[in-house]
Amino acid sequence: MSEYIFYPGCSMESSAKAYYDSTLAACKPLGIVLKEIEDWNCCGATEYLSINKTPAYSLIARNLALAEKQANGSRTVIAPCSACYLNLSKADHYMHEDKAFGGQVNEALAAGGLHYTPGSLDVRHLLDVIINDIGLDKVREKVTKPLKGLRIAPYLGCMVPRPDYNDYCTDHEYPTELDDLLAALGAEVIDFPLKTACCGGHMTQIGPDTAFELIRRLVASAAEYKADVIATVCPMCQMNLDAFQGQMNGHFHTNYKMPILFFTQLMGIAFGEKPEKLGFGQEFVSAREAMSRIGVQTPEPVAEGAAAAPKPRKPEGLPMPPPRAKARKTAGITEEVGK
Repeated sequence: MSEYIFYPGCSMESSAKAYYDSTLAACKPLGIVLKEIEDWNCCGATEYLSINKTPAYSLIARNLALAEKQANGSRTVIAPCSACYLNLSKADHYMHEDKAFGGQVNEALAAGGLHYTPGSLDVRHLLDVIINDIGLDKVREKVTKPLKGLRIAPYLGCMVPRPDYNDYCTDHEYPTELDDLLAALGAEVIDFPLKTACCGGHMTQIGPDTAFELIRRLVASAAEYKADVIATVCPMCQMNLDAFQGQMNGHFHTNYKMPILFFTQLMGIAFGEKPEKLGFGQEFVSAREAMSRIGVQTPEPVAEGAAAAPKPRKPEGLPMPPPRAKARKTAGITEEVGK
């Protein structure tokens, strides 16, 4: 058994619940024990970092401070969400590289009785831990239902391989870790040229035309290479390519129906777990036809296709505090707002 500190992040309790469930199912047979950080908070996603640097990184570093305090011998923090992984890694890196900035963040953390020592923890993505700590031989040992006959496009997205401060990826532009893992599960892995291309992030809410083009490129490329499914390691990527695929089809007058699954869901299937326990049926674009090709019957999605996909909203400006607001204490960090 190998115990790791676990930071799930917000999406794994909501839009990426399938990722959470399948992560637990995939980790158990591999002997990975996940100890969730108590009282963790949102990593701030992306936009907050550009509004006010010190409060933003203090929000992120609070999770690292809690993890350091609760570590109990372990120093590796697993973050399955790519955005969470990137933010936690950046906070640790910037605090370590810029001592003055690190001091400012710790001054903010001190308001909640916390402190983080930069470099004391090793922030890693779940995929990295499975590949480099557990190993592909152990993965192959646990396969009882090989994914033979399933053509998969491995999609990492842009946040895991870059900047990769500790050089976990074999190549920042064309890493093969996910390819190797899927192959170990028995799948036929296609040579996917856009594996590290951006999914558009929150552009679905800001600039739908741009977002739809980025989504189209990924889905169309996978279809061109005759993939049955796209496997991803990121909740944001999965949501964009899955939930907005119907609207992308409407925008370009196309008819793609490419299932977007988390790599841990495919691991769970290969390990003999029931699809219902892995979150199958929670996707918008049904994976049922694709999975039936390898003899796996999955539930139909409750809401499939464009009709159920969230509609893009018009920009309403950045959320700002009301004028003359009083000091508030949030997540252990005291912040003066409205000045």
